Amino acid sequence: MRLSRRLKHQRVDESLSPTEMSVLGTLARCGSATPSELARKEHVQPPSMTRIVAMLESKGLVRLEPHPEDRRQKVVTQTGQAVSMLAAARSKRNAWLAELVQELDEDEWATLRAAAPVLEKLAHL
Repeated sequence: MRLSRRLKHQRVDESLSPTEMSVLGTLARCGSATPSELARKEHVQPPSMTRIVAMLESKGLVRLEPHPEDRRQKVVTQTGQAVSMLAAARSKRNAWLAELVQELDEDEWATLRAAAPVLEKLAHL
């Protein structure tokens, strides 16, 4: 948890909350989604997601498009600006981690490599 918190501080755009960054990350990983789908994936209430999406839209990071099958709904899609910002944030976090892991010895590296698939699985449960 401490490592996760420290990683969250390695942000490119300080104007975005960790929740807003998380929503952008979900869109990057899963593709476009309705606000209610995003709310489920992010474990927040739909009204909260509506506010988050509105903030991201006002910052030019997402756009709302008509749902292809249900005109009552909208689909949230990330913009090119969001893609660029996420890439810069990922690069900054990777550089920070690369510097941090230089302190690991070979046994610690082996342990980390062995744990990586398990941690990946847990992240997606």
